[in-house]
Amino acid sequence: MFIEPNLGLPDIHGNGGTGWIEVICGSMFSGKTEELIRRLNRAYIAKQKVEIFKPSTDKRYHESDVVSHNQQTIRSTPVQFASDILLLAGDCQVVGIDEAQFFDAEITRVVNTLANSGKRVVLAGLDMDYTGKPFYPMTELMAIADFVTKTHAICVKCGSIAAYSFRLTKSEEQVLLGEKDVYEARCRKCFNQGMKPTKTRL
Repeated sequence: MFIEPNLGLPDIHGNGGTGWIEVICGSMFSGKTEELIRRLNRAYIAKQKVEIFKPSTDKRYHESDVVSHNQQTIRSTPVQFASDILLLAGDCQVVGIDEAQFFDAEITRVVNTLANSGKRVVLAGLDMDYTGKPFYPMTELMAIADFVTKTHAICVKCGSIAAYSFRLTKSEEQVLLGEKDVYEARCRKCFNQGMKPTKTRL
């Protein structure tokens, strides 16, 4: 079994092997989807059966494909409910899930069921919302994962490592789809400075 040198992840899943869960988390613009696509493309090269899913509500770049901010793309199946993934995964060996934070609470049970059946599950999602609080259900998914990779962006204000998604609009909805017109990647200091005028953080 090949071991990924930088991440310590076994990315070749043999037939009949145990399943596992890989979570790729981080802020907006940190390369989560890019890393998801990279791992899934390697599974394709290994001639594994791969199925990829994303929330049907996410149509920012493409109606069905998973597309990263730098325009890398991979085919996927949009689904409305997490339970739909169980119905559509079939006999594949590897399941990819993008924007996991947008799925309903069933996603944790679904991912566990897939891994327990011997599948490798690779998912990506935001670990914190625009207020800097943990983003459910990513909190549960990170807890049950066998491997967790946290990606980082670059702070647009000072150039430091960024782990926060700062919202530029006044909307207070937790889920608000958007790109650079709505969000900025910021470091802890610049995020907190931006939050001070309107919100008090714990």
